[in-house]
Amino acid sequence: MTREEKSQVIQDLTAVLADTNTLYLADISGLNAQTTSNLRRACFKAGVQLSVVKNTLLAKAMEASDKDFGELPTTLKGNTSMMISEAANAPAKLIKEFRKKSKKPLLKGAFAEESVYIGDEQLDALVDIKSREELIGEIIGLLQSPAKNVISALQSGGQTLSGIIKTLSEK
Repeated sequence: MTREEKSQVIQDLTAVLADTNTLYLADISGLNAQTTSNLRRACFKAGVQLSVVKNTLLAKAMEASDKDFGELPTTLKGNTSMMISEAANAPAKLIKEFRKKSKKPLLKGAFAEESVYIGDEQLDALVDIKSREELIGEIIGLLQSPAKNVISALQSGGQTLSGIIKTLSEK
């Protein structure tokens, strides 16, 4: 690979890093062809982009990026695959589900929701991260709950004004 080609790859990786808020680094070395194919298929279905990267080029792209990846570049040793997704917890869920059948992929580290997670033991914490859509759904559910209580109280009090007032005063 020529110096110009390396420079172009670093620029491309820097652009990818600038466009994403979720980056997982995983070790998928040692997987056979069938298992690797299954992993790629699972990533595609989950909306996770999986690509193998050269550690030195990714480290230079992280340095050139305007994001603070903290200790994440220190995990760039050995075989490294990069997983990118819109949802912060999608790659973690995929890894956890895939590991029910295989010992890999191993999580090296992740950059999700502007936080850095180092090590495979962080997988459960990453699975528990809620996506923006999940948070909005929970907030809407919490806001609807009091309204549903008032409506049910009004309906259980009967159709008379005194029944409604009595039911509301009890609540």
